Amino acid sequence: MTPHTRAGFIRAQTRPAPAPLCPDIMAYQASEITPIWQASEDFLDHHGIAPPYWAFVWPGSAALARYSLDHPAALQGRRIIDFAAGSGVAGIAALRAGAAQVTAIDIDPMAGAALALNAELNGVNLMIDIADRVGSPLAADLILCGDICYESPMAARILPWLRHLACSTEIWLAEPGRAYAPREGFAPLACYAVPVLRDLESCTTRTTHLVRLLP
Repeated sequence: MTPHTRAGFIRAQTRPAPAPLCPDIMAYQASEITPIWQASEDFLDHHGIAPPYWAFVWPGSAALARYSLDHPAALQGRRIIDFAAGSGVAGIAALRAGAAQVTAIDIDPMAGAALALNAELNGVNLMIDIADRVGSPLAADLILCGDICYESPMAARILPWLRHLACSTEIWLAEPGRAYAPREGFAPLACYAVPVLRDLESCTTRTTHLVRLLP
């Protein structure tokens, strides 16, 4: 599938809208879960794409974005990674806050297309890396992780690696009450009530804790 095809699908199935908690940041978003999921399933038959996680600004990303915009001194001049970036809202906010460089990492090529569109929409130079980097060293001063503990295998694979990275790199983890989130080994930073789609979260607000992960 070409980048043009991916971008065309995203533009057809989503619309630019303000990110939760961050109305100055726009992202291509689905307004409902069922149409985009059905469209992706139909598209999957032809192109083998993953579920459209990139079509929503998840509460973890929104919390990271809000905290970054409110605490620019913590990001200015730093090399930052938006890990499992999805829509890239957290990384875009980091650039708005004065980060020297932000790389958005995701494994889904469709997310890569969404990241490029959202960066263009906000007029920022977001670097994009579509690859599985878990287990590898990452060259960064700060790693942003939004909502990565929603599945047991994913959390079991990623958290030990992040704790190892935390020996030399600052890591912020945003956690909206997922079942497999760490219960210890972190320092609290902030807490937000993030508006969410009821169809997506079975509620209209997610209490999302932002913490600094410790080794």
